[in-house]
Amino acid sequence: MSGTKTVAAIQAEINNLSPHPEKVKLLAVSKKQPVDKLLELYNQKQFAFGENYVQEALEKIEVLPKDIEWHLIGHLQSKKVNLIVGKFAYIHSIDSLKIAELVGQKSKLAGITQKIFIEVNLEAEETKTGFSVETVRAEWAKLTQIHALQIVGLMALPPESENESITRKHFKNLSQLQKELQKKTDTSLHPLDRLSMGTSQDYTIALQEGATVIRVGTLLFGERV
Repeated sequence: MSGTKTVAAIQAEINNLSPHPEKVKLLAVSKKQPVDKLLELYNQKQFAFGENYVQEALEKIEVLPKDIEWHLIGHLQSKKVNLIVGKFAYIHSIDSLKIAELVGQKSKLAGITQKIFIEVNLEAEETKTGFSVETVRAEWAKLTQIHALQIVGLMALPPESENESITRKHFKNLSQLQKELQKKTDTSLHPLDRLSMGTSQDYTIALQEGATVIRVGTLLFGERV
């Protein structure tokens, strides 16, 4: 796989770039990747994988080692909520109050507490899902009152840009929103101490700006065929 990096190489960058490397999780984005490639990374001691598509993820969960920590990072449709409850350690893509309430209801019925990230669409881009900043502020009290959910952090994907300063500002804005919301939150119930931000294109900037989860796919796996 040309143009890729090993898990160890990215971990070294985390140690060099992050202000709190001990808090950072490298999430291998494995959508459309075959099981054997996931196993290659697993053998490099990569145990956290992020999947975008529910059905594909469930098939992998069935056959891969049970100590893998699975994260759902793709858009979650309401009709798929029943399928995922209890299957993923974290859901990064809670993008509406409706979905949050539905996941909470199903988690309560299953007797579990689901850890979630709230997805924020900072620039209100029409091509992306997620709460607008105004909506997340307005609905925050309701989000934090949903039973069987634990809000661990915020997630965002910045607009594509060649300009590093624009990308950096986006990450700074997410961090500032996190601090603002923490002041309104009982952090013993909802820690809100994580930031899921940064991909293969911009994870080095995200690390510098305080990311605690970086979602890296292409750089670990190579281009999808």
